[in-house]
Amino acid sequence: MLSRIQFAANITFPILFPTITIALAWVLVFFKWRCTRIGDDAWMRAYFFWVKVFALSFALGVVPGITMPFQFGTNWPGFMESVGNIAGPLLAHEIVTAFFLEAVFPGIMLFGFRKLPGWAQTGATVAVAVGTLMSAFWILVLNSWMHTPQGFGMRDGVAHVTSWFEVVFNPSLPYRLSHMLIASGRTVAFLLAGVSALRWLMGDRSAELCKALRTGVMMAAPESLAIILVGVLVVVPVIVA
Repeated sequence: MLSRIQFAANITFPILFPTITIALAWVLVFFKWRCTRIGDDAWMRAYFFWVKVFALSFALGVVPGITMPFQFGTNWPGFMESVGNIAGPLLAHEIVTAFFLEAVFPGIMLFGFRKLPGWAQTGATVAVAVGTLMSAFWILVLNSWMHTPQGFGMRDGVAHVTSWFEVVFNPSLPYRLSHMLIASGRTVAFLLAGVSALRWLMGDRSAELCKALRTGVMMAAPESLAIILVGVLVVVPVIVA
């Protein structure tokens, strides 16, 4: 119980920030694409403002998040000794395929605008967005597998993989991943709208603020419908059953 309390206290703070960065990275891709598509510098000014918010959220989420993988071994050594053949590779995949992208390319997003061509900064933004999405995917694969384990066999008290496909695409992954992505999109939608509305009340009437505010409101509407749809398709059948 003490291990669970410690882990809960540790994860409560950093989870707030990946919830922002997962969707905000794709919002930055959208801002950059709109600027390139129609040539309106207001989209680029919105990009510059929100890329700073992304960088701050990313930094605050990564630093305390580094301690969490170590707690798997320090808090639950017996459990990790049994399932380490599965948990270890999944965490390694998250680092190799996702964290490297998130760690390398934000520097280009923040400081490369006047030093590199526009396509390089756009590519860096896309790489960061893909990295945040892949990071969420692999972490939720492990989390989902621990709830609905399959694709393994036990030998001498140790789990050995029999099918990586079944491990990765376990039964609870689809709705856990969709829940996280919807939550991230909804969080960023109201963050965009809320911060922009606050700036509006403070007297800012800039074009980039209006575009960010409109983007947040337009994101919030389908996100709300998605939550209702998930509730009807997933929660209601469980309650009825």
